[in-house]
Amino acid sequence: MEPAQFTDLIKTITRRIAGKPLDADLEAELNAAYPTDSAAFRDVLDACRAGIAAGWICNREAGGIRYGRVVKSGPATHGFSVDVVEMSDVAGPHHRHPNGEIDLVMPLDGNSHFDGRGAGWMVYRPGTAHRQTVSGGKALILYLLPDGAIEFTKA
Repeated sequence: MEPAQFTDLIKTITRRIAGKPLDADLEAELNAAYPTDSAAFRDVLDACRAGIAAGWICNREAGGIRYGRVVKSGPATHGFSVDVVEMSDVAGPHHRHPNGEIDLVMPLDGNSHFDGRGAGWMVYRPGTAHRQTVSGGKALILYLLPDGAIEFTKA
């Protein structure tokens, strides 16, 4: 899979959610529209794995975390940036979501969790903050950030 194909895949999701509030309703909508047993979920996971194998996804590493911004925010993804992170039993840096954050959790080990939750979609409201944590094994997390906004903090 090439970067342009990846962007085309993700924009099918961002088109659906563009302009919607980042809240529990959006999280429920995403989990209903793209459940973990769906072809769409598998397509995103397979695309991430292919991009990792090709060297353009998760092409940076720090503190045992592989990561990278795959798509900058812009019209192609309806204002969302796309980051993909691979983590295994580690807590990442504390950060704040000025505009919110949408995460797709894709466990690579059967029992891995991201911030205490298994496979599926999570939505953090604007202004929230956390230290993203994967426990119980390895997982890929796809982050959609409105306007690409993220603030790393020292909390």
